[in-house]
Amino acid sequence: MLEITSIKNGLVIDHIEAGMGIKIFNYLGLDKSDYSVALIINAESKKLGKKDIIKIENCKELDYTILGLLSPCITIDEVKNEKIIGKIKPTLPNKVTNILKCKNPRCITETEKYVPHSFVLVSKEKGTYRCEYCDEITKLSEV
Repeated sequence: MLEITSIKNGLVIDHIEAGMGIKIFNYLGLDKSDYSVALIINAESKKLGKKDIIKIENCKELDYTILGLLSPCITIDEVKNEKIIGKIKPTLPNKVTNILKCKNPRCITETEKYVPHSFVLVSKEKGTYRCEYCDEITKLSEV
């Protein structure tokens, strides 16, 4: 079994759905950061079977908006002196812009490229968002 050591200070993004770690890594721009970052893919998990993990040394803050959207089970552990001092469970944001794309070919976002893709949350339980322009419903499970 692979042993994954702890970090001294920083953030651990845990319980990432297997295969989503690289998307989150790229979205957060961690490839361009000055932080020491570990991306663990397909780690064993009692809850999920397999999961991805991202560990970021000396990072204190990230934009959590997208994290709950990309992987609903995700947790973020704040680590100080190798101890978890806080745990964040991101929720689905009420509004997202330029993260989801409208599937309606008649939507203004398809014909006018300068118009941002803007969605509002319809149901947290179902993970559904509605396009603010054409009312097309998008389920996160279909993204």
